[in-house]
Amino acid sequence: MTTASDLRFFPSSDGDLAYLDTGSGDPVVLLHPGYVDHRVWRDQIPALAAEYRVIAPDTRGHGSSANATGPFRWADDLAALLRHLDAGPAVVVGVSMGGMIATDTVLEHPELVRAVVTCGAATGDWQYTDDWTRGIQAEYARTLGAGDLEGWLDAFMRVVPGAHRSADDVDPDIGHRLREMALRTMTKHTPGEKDWLVPVTDSWSRLPKIDVPVLAVNGSLEPVELLDAAQRLARAVPDGRAETIEGVGHYVNMEKPETFNRILLDFLRGL
Repeated sequence: MTTASDLRFFPSSDGDLAYLDTGSGDPVVLLHPGYVDHRVWRDQIPALAAEYRVIAPDTRGHGSSANATGPFRWADDLAALLRHLDAGPAVVVGVSMGGMIATDTVLEHPELVRAVVTCGAATGDWQYTDDWTRGIQAEYARTLGAGDLEGWLDAFMRVVPGAHRSADDVDPDIGHRLREMALRTMTKHTPGEKDWLVPVTDSWSRLPKIDVPVLAVNGSLEPVELLDAAQRLARAVPDGRAETIEGVGHYVNMEKPETFNRILLDFLRGL
């Protein structure tokens, strides 16, 4: 279990960015989902650090990292951190938003990436089209617009079981952890503040240029459209494959950590 005292800070061009750096060996970067922080990887960090150097940042605007005060791209933040740490090329592993950042980074900074693992994501150009997820996104917008943090948290927590389960079907500790992290991140921001994020675009057409191994790992309870997009990602790159973990949803690394760790370590050892 990491503590605040384990975090280090990288003085970026726009504020300090927090990260954990532990273990030794070939570098593996763990990128968390949106609204939470590096602690989402609690069950992966010690397992990986036994063999690898594990770098787990808090993405800009999340956890202990600074908010943006001007235009930025998450992939550029990660590239700056890896150069600062002399830690490239690294294997970049991401869930949800983190998975999008992973594919963005290999497209924009290919010299810094040795392999990519995405979970609950495809590329930054992909958008959810299923009614359930679109409904959640609409609820996010409504509650944030009203300054209703509790309402936003309720919507956020519905993503944990997903469309086909109830909260009772998931270990309550997962929900407690995610809620605490999300509350911490959301209280860093104010209603109506400017979104400075600059998206990486034209990603699908550039996927065939990715010349490193790509593994897409997803829970079987994700929307069909996301699973299809992950398969498309794996097919589009020269060295890609997709793997599905049965009976879990969006936070696959938290719901079945032992299975996830086995798949990830097998992939890493095979590089």
